[in-house]
Amino acid sequence: MIVVTGASGLLGGALVRRLRDRGEQVVTLVRRAPRGPDERFWQPAEGVLDPQALDGARGVVHLAGAPIAERRWSEAYKRELVGSRVDSTRTLVGALRELPRRPEVLVSASGVDFYGDTGDRVVDEGAGKGRGFLADLCGRWEGEAREAETLGMRTAQLRTGLVLSGQGGSLGRMLPLFRMGLGAPLGTGRQYWSWISEDDWVGATLHVLERPELSGPVNLTSPSPVTNAEFTRTLGKVLRKGTLPMPVPGFALGLGLGEFARALLAGHRVLPRKLEDSGYGFAHTDLDTALRAVL
Repeated sequence: MIVVTGASGLLGGALVRRLRDRGEQVVTLVRRAPRGPDERFWQPAEGVLDPQALDGARGVVHLAGAPIAERRWSEAYKRELVGSRVDSTRTLVGALRELPRRPEVLVSASGVDFYGDTGDRVVDEGAGKGRGFLADLCGRWEGEAREAETLGMRTAQLRTGLVLSGQGGSLGRMLPLFRMGLGAPLGTGRQYWSWISEDDWVGATLHVLERPELSGPVNLTSPSPVTNAEFTRTLGKVLRKGTLPMPVPGFALGLGLGEFARALLAGHRVLPRKLEDSGYGFAHTDLDTALRAVL
């Protein structure tokens, strides 16, 4: 049995479907009244989770967290972003601590924002934490997940890049403008975007779940990060639409998006060393091919 939090999200839903297609029993944690035998109730912000909901699981995949780009970052929403990740992880590990027989592994979400703005410098899992709100958030999030190591469990933190999906997510928010021919580079366009297809994200998560030698941070990105300008050109080409020749100035992004604009203008040239060294075979390593596959 595998327990999954955040199963109502884009990636959580895709993971649960793949697990069930493989014949796995999957139990999901939900914050409403359970609607079936494979759902268990929890209130992560209040620390409410019956340890029996996790009993018998061989692994837990923790993906719960408020969407980063859902709305403008007010101070209240920033607190929600932190709490929905840090508090939920603390609640989960607390319930695991109460079990006499614990799962073998806790796989917990994180992000490449852990590294901060790395410019054009190539980084892998050995790089330290960067600066900024999202880097600090990822650091606290991962720290709570690593508490499961004190319980004798293997833990892995999925530092995920931009996930390409035809069903929504960050790419889904870009598509309306690009389909009108209004896509444009952001800021200088020189910042690197580390991306991964949804299919590879699910495949890599299952790979981490099943490989006992994988622990600690694992970068879930393709081996081929691109600049924002290249991403813009490629997406426009795949959609057979032109893109605007002038970039969107950074100050204009700041006026429209507030502090979140810094995340769009930050560069993450991240490589998936651990996935490659452990033998994971990517389905999509080329951005053009990946975009055509998901769209």
